[in-house]
Amino acid sequence: MSIFRVELKKVVDDSYDVTIGYDLMDQFIEDLKNGMVGKIHKFAVITDSIVVDLYGRKIFDRLNNAGYHADLFVFPEGEKSKTREVKSQLEDELLASGFRRDCCIVAVGGGVVTDLAGFLAGTFGRGVPFINYATTLLAAADASVGGKTAVDTPLATNLIGLFNQPTKVYIDIATWKTLPKRQIISGLAETIKHACLADAKFFYYLEEHMDEILALDPEVCEHIAETNCRIKYDVVMQDERESGLREVLNLGHTVGRAIETVSDYELMHGEAVSIGMVAEVDLALKMGLLKQEERDRVVALLAKAGLPTEIPSYIDREALVKKLYTDKKVRDGKLRFVLQDGIGSIKEFEPGVFATPIEEDTAREIIMEMK
Repeated sequence: MSIFRVELKKVVDDSYDVTIGYDLMDQFIEDLKNGMVGKIHKFAVITDSIVVDLYGRKIFDRLNNAGYHADLFVFPEGEKSKTREVKSQLEDELLASGFRRDCCIVAVGGGVVTDLAGFLAGTFGRGVPFINYATTLLAAADASVGGKTAVDTPLATNLIGLFNQPTKVYIDIATWKTLPKRQIISGLAETIKHACLADAKFFYYLEEHMDEILALDPEVCEHIAETNCRIKYDVVMQDERESGLREVLNLGHTVGRAIETVSDYELMHGEAVSIGMVAEVDLALKMGLLKQEERDRVVALLAKAGLPTEIPSYIDREALVKKLYTDKKVRDGKLRFVLQDGIGSIKEFEPGVFATPIEEDTAREIIMEMK
């Protein structure tokens, strides 16, 4: 018998910039000319059926007008498209169009687009660079920092994927003006979540400035975009691979992701997370981690943003309880919840452990008692 050791030690710098501003397409082209992706001249612009006519085609045209070779790849909008089947279809389209390892993926859209395109970029040609051009408030809050890319399956949400950091992210706040109001409101759920888990001062800011946020006041919007990035970065820089601390970013998502799926995506992601946040603060109150006044402030802020705080009547609550087990935080068949410890912080149950096992009967009781 012989042993041949393959020693491969890597030091990887996955740092990247997030540019936050207004009307950033020209800046994007200028960055490419300045060598952002080296000598790559072939770009696959991936977007969805709504964003394509708003921004996807504009970026596609700018790339070609600047002397690059770009093709446009479009899939149906919505969470139902975030699947292995759509990913493989896009991969086949890229291959048929002559794309190989000497290309760059440009994801133009919201969280579904950046999740799907980022995952595709990580596996296509065993990995090609990608750039996120975020066009929604939800993507600005949730998809801009962290590099988590994945698809959904009928059995689980976001469990098939990889950590893949973009080359750069653009948060174009000007694009928010073309969002339906429901999408603006949905995007605020992740912003409120960030305040609840990490920044009491930001929570107070949201309470005081919600009307300006909903009116898309430029100064306020830029502030919340920057603060979302800072809060998420402070977590991700300490735990890129979600081995401990990064679980705090799943606040409200155990129930939220389950209810999003059980609703057959009638609920938008942020709407489902909002309901999940209510379940979370009810559980935190029951466990003595939140005071009644703190619980009520969280629910009131969600309602002030226009987010739902009650489980819709068409949701089968028993099916919802069972769906909780598809959450990625489940360990050894046990439900685990991330819980607030007051407003602006998360309970650390043991050193480096930020989610705690909760009995199914307790979770059922919380869900059944919600309005």
